[in-house]
Amino acid sequence: MVHSARRSERQISPVFLGIVAIMAVTGWAVWTGYSTSTGLAIFLFVTSAWIVSLCLHEYAHARTALHSGDLTVGAKGYLTLNPLAYTHALLSIVLPVLFVILGGLGLPGGAVYIERGRITKRWQHSLISAAGPLTNVAFAAVCTAPFWLDALDGVPYAFRFALAFLALLQVSAAILNFLPVPGLDGYGVIEPWLSYSVRRQVEPLAPFGLILVFALLWIPEVNRLFFDFVHGLLGGLGVSDLESYCGWDLYRFWQDAPEICLVTE
Repeated sequence: MVHSARRSERQISPVFLGIVAIMAVTGWAVWTGYSTSTGLAIFLFVTSAWIVSLCLHEYAHARTALHSGDLTVGAKGYLTLNPLAYTHALLSIVLPVLFVILGGLGLPGGAVYIERGRITKRWQHSLISAAGPLTNVAFAAVCTAPFWLDALDGVPYAFRFALAFLALLQVSAAILNFLPVPGLDGYGVIEPWLSYSVRRQVEPLAPFGLILVFALLWIPEVNRLFFDFVHGLLGGLGVSDLESYCGWDLYRFWQDAPEICLVTE
């Protein structure tokens, strides 16, 4: 009976499988040009892939916590990859998707609720926090693989642009998540190694960390520096500025994309 309950706690959610199916079908539509609207197909493909990456991000936190001693994550539904089961569904899914639509930015979401008192070792606490953004790093590596492997022959331009934009989202999310700002995963990595007094002083700032980062990115100079850094990393992986920008322009299917991005095969 207990074994059965534990298996059900780890069973992949039909909601997540449905999102993966949307990603696969729309990815195929982008690749083949089957859709009458390339922009709409790219929008659905990138958005569903982004939600999949968000689910994997939160799952990585939970799975690492499970192996570190917090056995409660299963009962909370975190191991099912169901985006509706996370503690901060608004922060974890809705807001990040909204930021992608409005600003082409992979803004990190809220973390799952981990019962830290069940975890004894400091390195385990750090690893739990790092597991999420490391998932974004892995996702970015997959998205950029055709570029840095020089394996783009035969890849349709629309699909190439979609991958480039998705890679930009993953890279920006990983960078922002690793910032040592209270409330973000980067601070969670270093927090266990700080003194008790410092942690007590910083703790009230945690709810405002994400807001602070978002506010700073609204400053044009900060925004430009940030995206210059992101594009520099992407360039090192073989993804050009033009490809990622065209991906974002085509993603916003409700607007007219620049002519240079409307490449026919």
